[in-house]
Amino acid sequence: MSHPRILSLYRRLAAWPAGGWLFSRLVGFKAPYFATIRARITRLEPGCCQARMRDRRALHNHLGTVHAIALCNLAELSGGLMTDATIPAGMRWIPKGMSVEYLKKARGPMQASATPDIDVIESAQGYELPVSVDIRDVEGDSVFRARITMWVSPRRPATDGS
Repeated sequence: MSHPRILSLYRRLAAWPAGGWLFSRLVGFKAPYFATIRARITRLEPGCCQARMRDRRALHNHLGTVHAIALCNLAELSGGLMTDATIPAGMRWIPKGMSVEYLKKARGPMQASATPDIDVIESAQGYELPVSVDIRDVEGDSVFRARITMWVSPRRPATDGS
């Protein structure tokens, strides 16, 4: 099976100094809302994406902790990249829903880890792919958990415009 384009790009860039930083910036350029949290992708392979987010005042809520939506943004970013790097090249995906749990006040840098909850398959029909994302603080404590339902379906054949 050929590797998805996003995974090939990550592997090419990660081999170079500052390649991980450049890859993360390119993701933010392609999907500008993700750029607002300035996350850094630290690992990307089929079935796993890890990303970290620095603690910045711009991401804080009125309590001085990391805002809930910044955590949701980090979860969707890591879950989406993991899905993109995992599904067969003939499939596409889109988030369908997300449920979250706030477990502890989020203070300091955050580390997200996304994994699929079921085996990813190539299918002639669309299916729901549940993805789990765990976000931890520097002490290693889970501060946030998300379950994202991704809708995975076959890519439509390209039309010739006629």
